[in-house]
Amino acid sequence: MNNLPKPIVPTAVYDAQAQLPVQQYAAPVAVPTVQSVLLPDGRVVTGYAMAQQQPAAVAEPVKAAVSPLAVNIALGGVGFLAVCGGLLLLTSFIAALAALVQQLVILAAVIFGGFIAVQVLGSSKGGGNTTITNVHNHNRWWGRSNTRV
Repeated sequence: MNNLPKPIVPTAVYDAQAQLPVQQYAAPVAVPTVQSVLLPDGRVVTGYAMAQQQPAAVAEPVKAAVSPLAVNIALGGVGFLAVCGGLLLLTSFIAALAALVQQLVILAAVIFGGFIAVQVLGSSKGGGNTTITNVHNHNRWWGRSNTRV
């Protein structure tokens, strides 16, 4: 009798040089029996037959509780309000800055005007700002004389 196990005809023949993806198999509960496959070129391949792992079923996508259109509308409204608020803050800041510059210009005008007023009005009063000068008169008969004016 023939001692070789009965060959199993493969469902597909693969080229040994082809790059095939490596499949991970689950660890078997018990050691399976050894099986042999007779290839068309006459070679015999012996190994363990393992059932391919079935891919997990793709779960049905969960429907959102809120419509995506409603979410887009709400986000658009929030964005619009943010832009309006930012423009309001910007215009308020510019108005406050303009008011501050106006107040500084008025303050500078008052200080400068007061300085000019002190210069003009202060020199017309004669009481406190008297200047004493020494006048040197040269007299041809008496020589030099000092006179205070």
